[in-house]
Amino acid sequence: MKIRKAVFPVAGLGTRVLPATKAMPKEMLTIVDKPLIQYVYDEAKEAGIEHFIFVTGRNKGVIEDHFDRMFELDTTLAARGNKKAEQDILARDQPAAGATSFTRQQAPLGLGHAVWCARDIVGDEPFAVVLPDELVLNTPGCLAQMIEAANKLGEKSNVLAVEAVPEDMTHQYGICGVGKRTGKMFEVDGMVEKPAKGTAPSNLSITGRYILQPEIFKILETQERGAGGEIQLTDAMRALAKTQKFYGLEFEGERHDCGSKPGFLRANIAYGMARADLRDGLRAEMKKYLEK
Repeated sequence: MKIRKAVFPVAGLGTRVLPATKAMPKEMLTIVDKPLIQYVYDEAKEAGIEHFIFVTGRNKGVIEDHFDRMFELDTTLAARGNKKAEQDILARDQPAAGATSFTRQQAPLGLGHAVWCARDIVGDEPFAVVLPDELVLNTPGCLAQMIEAANKLGEKSNVLAVEAVPEDMTHQYGICGVGKRTGKMFEVDGMVEKPAKGTAPSNLSITGRYILQPEIFKILETQERGAGGEIQLTDAMRALAKTQKFYGLEFEGERHDCGSKPGFLRANIAYGMARADLRDGLRAEMKKYLEK
Protein backbone atom coordinates (compact mmCIF):
# COMPACT_ATOMS: atom_id res chain seq x y z
CA MET A 1 0.00 0.00 0.00
CA LYS A 2 1.26 3.45 -0.90
CA ILE A 3 0.30 5.85 1.90
CA ARG A 4 0.60 9.39 0.49
CA LYS A 5 -1.83 11.35 2.64
CA ALA A 6 -2.19 11.97 6.37
CA VAL A 7 -5.13 13.54 8.19
CA PHE A 8 -4.50 15.65 11.30
CA PRO A 9 -7.67 16.34 13.33
CA VAL A 10 -6.93 19.71 14.96
CA ALA A 11 -10.41 21.06 15.70
CA GLY A 12 -10.55 19.94 19.36
CA LEU A 13 -11.06 22.44 22.17
CA GLY A 14 -8.21 21.24 24.39
CA THR A 15 -10.32 21.34 27.55
CA ARG A 16 -7.89 19.15 29.52
CA VAL A 17 -5.24 21.88 29.47
CA LEU A 18 -7.35 24.97 30.11
CA PRO A 19 -6.76 27.88 30.59
CA ALA A 20 -3.75 27.61 28.23
CA THR A 21 -6.06 26.69 25.35
CA LYS A 22 -8.69 29.36 25.92
CA ALA A 23 -7.30 31.54 23.10
CA MET A 24 -4.53 29.35 21.66
CA PRO A 25 -4.97 25.98 19.92
CA LYS A 26 -3.61 23.10 21.99
CA GLU A 27 -1.75 21.97 18.87
CA MET A 28 0.38 25.14 19.12
CA LEU A 29 1.52 24.47 22.69
CA THR A 30 5.27 24.05 22.62
CA ILE A 31 7.34 21.04 23.59
CA VAL A 32 10.81 22.57 24.16
CA ASP A 33 10.97 24.90 21.14
CA LYS A 34 8.46 23.49 18.64
CA PRO A 35 4.66 23.35 18.71
CA LEU A 36 2.98 19.96 18.95
CA ILE A 37 1.70 20.19 15.39
CA GLN A 38 5.25 20.56 14.05
CA TYR A 39 6.35 17.34 15.74
CA VAL A 40 3.60 15.25 14.17
CA TYR A 41 4.08 16.96 10.81
CA ASP A 42 7.78 16.03 10.97
CA GLU A 43 6.88 12.45 11.91
CA ALA A 44 4.59 12.16 8.89
CA LYS A 45 7.14 13.75 6.58
CA GLU A 46 9.81 11.29 7.76
CA ALA A 47 7.35 8.46 6.97
CA GLY A 48 7.08 9.59 3.34
CA ILE A 49 3.74 11.42 3.54
CA GLU A 50 3.32 13.78 0.58
CA HIS A 51 0.01 15.51 1.36
CA PHE A 52 -0.82 16.87 4.83
CA ILE A 53 -4.54 17.41 5.54
CA PHE A 54 -5.55 19.49 8.56
CA VAL A 55 -9.15 19.33 9.80
CA THR A 56 -9.51 22.62 11.66
CA GLY A 57 -12.19 24.48 13.58
CA ARG A 58 -12.89 28.00 14.78
CA ASN A 59 -9.94 29.89 16.31
CA LYS A 60 -7.44 27.53 14.65
CA GLY A 61 -6.19 29.88 11.95
CA VAL A 62 -2.79 30.19 13.62
CA ILE A 63 -2.09 26.56 12.63
CA GLU A 64 -2.46 27.49 8.98
CA ASP A 65 -0.25 30.53 9.57
CA HIS A 66 2.41 28.33 11.14
CA PHE A 67 2.74 26.34 7.92
CA ASP A 68 2.94 29.46 5.76
CA ARG A 69 5.83 31.82 5.15
CA MET A 70 6.02 34.96 7.27
CA PHE A 71 7.67 37.48 4.97
CA GLU A 72 8.14 40.11 7.67
CA LEU A 73 10.09 37.65 9.82
CA ASP A 74 12.12 36.35 6.86
CA THR A 75 12.99 39.89 5.79
CA THR A 76 13.97 40.98 9.31
CA LEU A 77 16.23 37.97 9.86
CA ALA A 78 17.88 38.46 6.47
CA ALA A 79 18.48 42.16 7.15
CA ARG A 80 20.21 41.47 10.46
CA GLY A 81 22.80 39.34 8.70
CA ASN A 82 23.69 37.21 11.73
CA LYS A 83 20.54 35.06 11.88
CA LYS A 84 21.46 32.36 9.37
CA ALA A 85 20.74 29.55 11.86
CA GLU A 86 17.23 30.86 12.51
CA GLN A 87 16.60 31.23 8.78
CA ASP A 88 17.70 27.65 8.20
CA ILE A 89 15.30 26.39 10.91
CA LEU A 90 12.35 28.20 9.33
CA ALA A 91 13.25 26.91 5.86
CA ARG A 92 13.64 23.34 7.12
CA ASP A 93 10.19 23.31 8.73
CA GLN A 94 8.43 24.86 5.72
CA PRO A 95 6.16 22.46 3.76
CA ALA A 96 6.53 22.26 -0.01
CA ALA A 97 4.07 24.35 -2.02
CA GLY A 98 0.76 22.56 -2.47
CA ALA A 99 1.57 19.87 0.09
CA THR A 100 -0.94 21.05 2.70
CA SER A 101 -4.73 21.29 2.68
CA PHE A 102 -7.10 22.70 5.29
CA THR A 103 -10.76 21.84 5.75
CA ARG A 104 -13.22 22.84 8.46
CA GLN A 105 -15.08 20.73 11.00
CA GLN A 106 -17.93 23.11 11.75
CA ALA A 107 -19.24 21.35 14.86
CA PRO A 108 -17.49 19.35 17.62
CA LEU A 109 -18.98 16.00 16.64
CA GLY A 110 -16.04 13.76 17.48
CA LEU A 111 -12.97 12.17 15.93
CA GLY A 112 -14.95 10.05 13.49
CA HIS A 113 -16.70 13.14 12.13
CA ALA A 114 -13.39 15.01 11.86
CA VAL A 115 -11.91 12.20 9.76
CA TRP A 116 -15.04 12.16 7.58
CA CYS A 117 -14.60 15.88 6.90
CA ALA A 118 -11.39 15.03 4.98
CA ARG A 119 -13.09 12.55 2.64
CA ASP A 120 -13.02 14.64 -0.54
CA ILE A 121 -9.35 15.52 -0.10
CA VAL A 122 -8.28 11.96 0.72
CA GLY A 123 -10.26 10.44 -2.13
CA ASP A 124 -10.20 6.72 -2.88
CA GLU A 125 -6.86 5.69 -1.39
CA PRO A 126 -5.54 4.45 1.96
CA PHE A 127 -4.47 7.19 4.36
CA ALA A 128 -3.01 7.83 7.79
CA VAL A 129 -4.67 9.57 10.75
CA VAL A 130 -2.32 11.23 13.24
CA LEU A 131 -3.56 12.76 16.51
CA PRO A 132 -1.41 15.84 17.23
CA ASP A 133 -1.61 15.70 21.03
CA GLU A 134 0.12 12.30 21.13
CA LEU A 135 3.87 12.28 20.49
CA VAL A 136 6.12 9.24 20.14
CA LEU A 137 9.80 9.79 20.90
CA ASN A 138 11.73 7.44 18.64
CA THR A 139 13.67 7.23 15.38
CA PRO A 140 12.23 6.01 13.09
CA GLY A 141 8.92 7.53 14.13
CA CYS A 142 5.74 5.62 14.89
CA LEU A 143 4.09 6.33 11.53
CA ALA A 144 7.18 5.21 9.60
CA GLN A 145 7.09 1.91 11.52
CA MET A 146 3.39 1.51 10.70
CA ILE A 147 3.81 2.18 6.99
CA GLU A 148 6.69 -0.28 6.80
CA ALA A 149 4.50 -2.90 8.50
CA ALA A 150 1.54 -2.14 6.21
CA ASN A 151 3.72 -2.54 3.12
CA LYS A 152 4.69 -6.04 4.27
CA LEU A 153 1.06 -7.14 4.53
CA GLY A 154 0.52 -7.08 0.77
CA GLU A 155 -3.25 -6.81 1.13
CA LYS A 156 -5.98 -4.27 1.63
CA SER A 157 -5.91 -3.86 5.39
CA ASN A 158 -5.91 -1.38 8.26
CA VAL A 159 -3.18 -0.86 10.86
CA LEU A 160 -3.48 0.52 14.40
CA ALA A 161 -0.61 1.64 16.64
CA VAL A 162 -1.00 -0.04 20.02
CA GLU A 163 0.86 -0.07 23.30
CA ALA A 164 0.59 -2.05 26.52
CA VAL A 165 -1.02 -0.32 29.49
CA PRO A 166 -1.33 -1.53 33.11
CA GLU A 167 -4.10 -4.09 33.57
CA ASP A 168 -5.86 -1.91 36.15
CA MET A 169 -6.06 0.98 33.66
CA THR A 170 -7.54 -0.77 30.62
CA HIS A 171 -10.96 0.70 31.41
CA GLN A 172 -9.60 4.12 30.41
CA TYR A 173 -8.67 3.17 26.82
CA GLY A 174 -9.85 1.59 23.60
CA ILE A 175 -8.55 -1.98 23.78
CA CYS A 176 -7.75 -4.54 21.06
CA GLY A 177 -8.45 -8.23 21.11
CA VAL A 178 -5.36 -10.18 19.98
CA GLY A 179 -5.54 -12.76 17.21
CA LYS A 180 -2.78 -14.41 15.20
CA ARG A 181 0.55 -12.77 16.00
CA THR A 182 3.73 -12.32 13.96
CA GLY A 183 6.42 -10.55 15.98
CA LYS A 184 5.14 -7.14 17.04
CA MET A 185 2.16 -7.30 14.67
CA PHE A 186 -1.07 -9.18 15.26
CA GLU A 187 -4.53 -9.56 13.77
CA VAL A 188 -7.02 -7.48 15.73
CA ASP A 189 -9.74 -9.70 17.15
CA GLY A 190 -12.29 -7.10 18.19
CA MET A 191 -12.11 -3.57 19.60
CA VAL A 192 -13.69 -2.42 22.86
CA GLU A 193 -13.93 1.23 23.89
CA LYS A 194 -13.20 1.66 27.61
CA PRO A 195 -14.22 -1.85 28.76
CA ALA A 196 -15.50 -2.34 32.28
CA LYS A 197 -12.82 -3.30 34.80
CA GLY A 198 -11.83 -6.93 34.52
CA THR A 199 -13.44 -7.44 31.09
CA ALA A 200 -10.73 -6.18 28.70
CA PRO A 201 -9.67 -8.72 26.04
CA SER A 202 -6.01 -7.65 26.44
CA ASN A 203 -3.94 -4.80 27.83
CA LEU A 204 -3.09 -3.38 24.39
CA SER A 205 -4.57 0.08 23.91
CA ILE A 206 -5.28 1.84 20.62
CA THR A 207 -3.15 5.00 20.40
CA GLY A 208 -3.33 8.06 18.17
CA ARG A 209 -1.97 6.61 14.91
CA TYR A 210 -4.06 4.79 12.29
CA ILE A 211 -3.70 3.61 8.70
CA LEU A 212 -7.18 3.23 7.23
CA GLN A 213 -8.76 2.23 3.96
CA PRO A 214 -11.07 4.74 2.21
CA GLU A 215 -14.13 2.51 2.76
CA ILE A 216 -14.22 3.95 6.29
CA PHE A 217 -15.76 7.14 4.86
CA LYS A 218 -18.92 5.35 3.67
CA ILE A 219 -19.40 3.98 7.18
CA LEU A 220 -18.75 7.33 8.85
CA GLU A 221 -21.29 8.99 6.55
CA THR A 222 -24.14 7.17 8.30
CA GLN A 223 -22.45 6.40 11.62
CA GLU A 224 -24.73 7.05 14.59
CA ARG A 225 -23.45 9.00 17.56
CA GLY A 226 -21.82 6.91 20.23
CA ALA A 227 -20.06 7.66 23.53
CA GLY A 228 -20.32 11.29 24.58
CA GLY A 229 -22.88 11.98 21.86
CA GLU A 230 -20.06 12.04 19.28
CA ILE A 231 -19.38 10.11 16.09
CA GLN A 232 -16.69 7.71 17.26
CA LEU A 233 -13.95 6.49 14.94
CA THR A 234 -13.71 3.25 16.94
CA ASP A 235 -17.36 2.43 16.16
CA ALA A 236 -16.72 2.89 12.44
CA MET A 237 -13.58 0.77 12.61
CA ARG A 238 -15.53 -2.05 14.26
CA ALA A 239 -18.03 -1.92 11.39
CA LEU A 240 -15.24 -1.92 8.77
CA ALA A 241 -13.59 -4.88 10.53
CA LYS A 242 -16.54 -7.04 9.40
CA THR A 243 -15.26 -6.84 5.81
CA GLN A 244 -11.58 -5.88 6.12
CA LYS A 245 -8.73 -7.03 8.32
CA PHE A 246 -7.28 -4.85 11.07
CA TYR A 247 -3.79 -5.33 12.44
CA GLY A 248 -2.22 -3.96 15.60
CA LEU A 249 1.42 -2.92 15.71
CA GLU A 250 3.28 -2.64 19.00
CA PHE A 251 5.52 0.24 17.97
CA GLU A 252 8.91 1.11 19.37
CA GLY A 253 9.18 4.42 21.18
CA GLU A 254 8.00 6.39 24.18
CA ARG A 255 4.45 7.74 23.86
CA HIS A 256 3.51 11.06 25.45
CA ASP A 257 -0.09 12.20 25.96
CA CYS A 258 0.39 15.95 25.62
CA GLY A 259 -3.34 16.62 25.94
CA SER A 260 -3.04 16.23 29.71
CA LYS A 261 -1.08 18.50 32.02
CA PRO A 262 1.13 15.77 33.53
CA GLY A 263 1.76 14.32 30.07
CA PHE A 264 2.63 17.73 28.65
CA LEU A 265 5.18 18.38 31.41
CA ARG A 266 6.66 14.89 31.02
CA ALA A 267 7.03 15.38 27.27
CA ASN A 268 8.94 18.63 27.75
CA ILE A 269 11.40 16.87 30.04
CA ALA A 270 11.76 13.84 27.75
CA TYR A 271 12.29 15.85 24.58
CA GLY A 272 14.61 18.26 26.36
CA MET A 273 16.73 15.39 27.67
CA ALA A 274 16.86 13.92 24.16
CA ARG A 275 18.60 17.08 22.92
CA ALA A 276 22.38 17.06 23.27
CA ASP A 277 22.43 20.88 23.30
CA LEU A 278 19.98 21.08 26.22
CA ARG A 279 20.51 17.91 28.24
CA ASP A 280 23.22 19.07 30.67
CA GLY A 281 21.57 22.40 31.43
CA LEU A 282 18.15 20.81 31.92
CA ARG A 283 19.57 18.13 34.21
CA ALA A 284 21.28 20.81 36.33
CA GLU A 285 18.05 22.79 36.64
CA MET A 286 16.00 19.71 37.60
CA LYS A 287 18.50 18.78 40.30
CA LYS A 288 17.78 22.09 42.04
CA TYR A 289 14.16 21.04 42.53
CA LEU A 290 14.91 17.41 43.36
CA GLU A 291 17.14 18.53 46.21
CA LYS A 292 14.46 20.67 47.86
